[in-house]
Amino acid sequence: MRNPDRHWDSVLVRNVVWLIVAVVAVLAAGLLAAALVRARRAHARALEERGWLLERERETAAKNAVDAERARIAQDLHDIVSHNVSVMVIQAGAARHVLASEPADAEAALLAVEAAGRDTMKELRHLLGLLAPSAEGQDETLAPQPSLSRLSPLIDRIAFAGLPVEVRISGEPRPLPAGVDVTAYRIIQEALTNALKHGDGVQAQVTVRYADHALRIEILNSGPSVLSGGRPPGPDGEGRGLLGLRQRVAVYGGDLDARRRLGGGFRVRAKIPLERP
Repeated sequence: MRNPDRHWDSVLVRNVVWLIVAVVAVLAAGLLAAALVRARRAHARALEERGWLLERERETAAKNAVDAERARIAQDLHDIVSHNVSVMVIQAGAARHVLASEPADAEAALLAVEAAGRDTMKELRHLLGLLAPSAEGQDETLAPQPSLSRLSPLIDRIAFAGLPVEVRISGEPRPLPAGVDVTAYRIIQEALTNALKHGDGVQAQVTVRYADHALRIEILNSGPSVLSGGRPPGPDGEGRGLLGLRQRVAVYGGDLDARRRLGGGFRVRAKIPLERP
């Protein structure tokens, strides 16, 4: 005969066990739910922080792009104004000196001033056209970007202003990347303009070498020797023009060296890789 007390004890044990299992299951479910909530919150915070970081990166990139563009525009304005205004001032002074005695020479100098002024306006219109396109959507005729293909008119203006220039081209001339082409032109323009402003009765020599993997440029001008105590023509220190040129060249992985020559004069030498490093 079965013992009733033992039967109820067995039932009670089973109920207790099931109760414990149920409590453990509820606790586990609660802990799991709490863990899921914490994980979701952590994930949301991580997404929020990542979004904030991405936004900051976008803002920083946008600011850097604006700063770089401002620096480029400032350098372009310096190149345009410095060169052409220097030529205009020199030619106007020459015209004033010979106006009474040599009217033909005075007229030629004034025509050079007019031509330099027109070139300045064309380049400024080009720059302003890039900054603020026509609101009516009309295409305006803009002057082409400076390049080595336009080197001859530059040399002619400098020579007519009083600085004889000899140009040497070595290697096989070939199309260059637009940025490299503009930079090469600006290097020559800045060096010759400095020689024109600071030198009197000097000569200049421009050498452009098309190597396999680089474009090499050298501008030399003559002048009194440093060893004899003379003051060779060239910029006094690192002016804005040369500083801007160094930055331009550095963008393409190149280097620029500008210094006085012991034998007299000033030298500007640049190497621009034709393949980005």
